[in-house]
Amino acid sequence: MGRPVRNIVLFVVLFVAWLLMSGHYTPLLIGLGIASCALATWLADRIGGTDEEGLPLHIMARLPAYLGWLLREIITSNIATGRLILAGRARPVMFMTPATQRSAGGLVTYANSITLTPGTVTIEVEDANGDNPQFLVHALDASFAADVESGEMDRRVTALEGGGGA
Repeated sequence: MGRPVRNIVLFVVLFVAWLLMSGHYTPLLIGLGIASCALATWLADRIGGTDEEGLPLHIMARLPAYLGWLLREIITSNIATGRLILAGRARPVMFMTPATQRSAGGLVTYANSITLTPGTVTIEVEDANGDNPQFLVHALDASFAADVESGEMDRRVTALEGGGGA
């Protein structure tokens, strides 16, 4: 997809988000919204933020399914974390887990997904530029570690990135 198309898509996404969050639809405010979104789009283009990695349009079709799955995982993990803390049975562990993503954006998505899920935090990324990237993860309990080590989230992020999987 060409640069002008990416810029148009970015502008439209920014403007729709601006409209939804603004809640004010007077001509002056809409004009200011258009101007601010146009400026943000121009600045993003000037710094190279609308390239394939900065604006990965190829994942947009798969993103809603991933976000739905991630939201469900966050909710269930919140409940499990609350129970664990209230029962006073937390036994923290640290472990390494492999990452199969090919791009920096994929690695960041996987690391952030681990951290977004209550009870686990990605602490460090090792060998991010090599063939075998791994994350050092802190988990509130061994059961949370087992969830990450099952590889389900890794497979889903790799599939989101376009590398097959679930």
